[in-house]
Amino acid sequence: MMTVPLSTDGSCSGRVAIVTGAGRGLGAEYARRLARAGAAVVVNDLGVGLDGEADGTAPAGEVAAEIRAAGGQAIASGHDISSWEEAERLVRLAVDAFGDLDVLVNNAGVLRDRTIARMAEAEWDSVIQVHLKGTFATTHHAAKHWRERHGEHPGRAGRLINTTSVSGLFGNAGQANYSAAKAGIAAMTIVASLELGRYGVTANCVSPGAATRMTAALGGDRDPGDPA
Repeated sequence: MMTVPLSTDGSCSGRVAIVTGAGRGLGAEYARRLARAGAAVVVNDLGVGLDGEADGTAPAGEVAAEIRAAGGQAIASGHDISSWEEAERLVRLAVDAFGDLDVLVNNAGVLRDRTIARMAEAEWDSVIQVHLKGTFATTHHAAKHWRERHGEHPGRAGRLINTTSVSGLFGNAGQANYSAAKAGIAAMTIVASLELGRYGVTANCVSPGAATRMTAALGGDRDPGDPA
């Protein structure tokens, strides 16, 4: 349970945020920190393992309940951001539940590590689908909302925060799919910053460093059948 009081600085008071992949790890902490600053948070997570397969958990609901128990505002979302329609429904959920959308944090991701020679088409597609398409899909629908809002409330700012990785910036053996997706997200964020500024929206990309279940999975030999 959260022990730090909410609205410690009020910097996000009255704001509405979506955080994808917020059921565990960094995403959950992003959601908690935003709530502590006064934001109403949509906690989005499918409840899957690192490979994207359902694991029978409901972490989004747990994090949302934790925030509410501490006095904050939060609802859970199980929308699949790799689906164009589901991403739209996620943005609509934030607007319908809390009246607006001010912050989008794209954090969701999966891993299907394999060397290029051994990687299956499905392993490539699934990682690109979640990381790159998922980030674009939520950004697209949020951008449409911000564009429409700007005409009615030109002074209200928005924030887009995407997640890249050192694997995307410098490459990493066994992660051609993940590295390509994360490099694409970095480039896409630059484009977003150029396009969304006219609507009062800033776009930034972060490459976080943390000990999570995703980084733990990087240890050892991913593909022992391949020669060194």
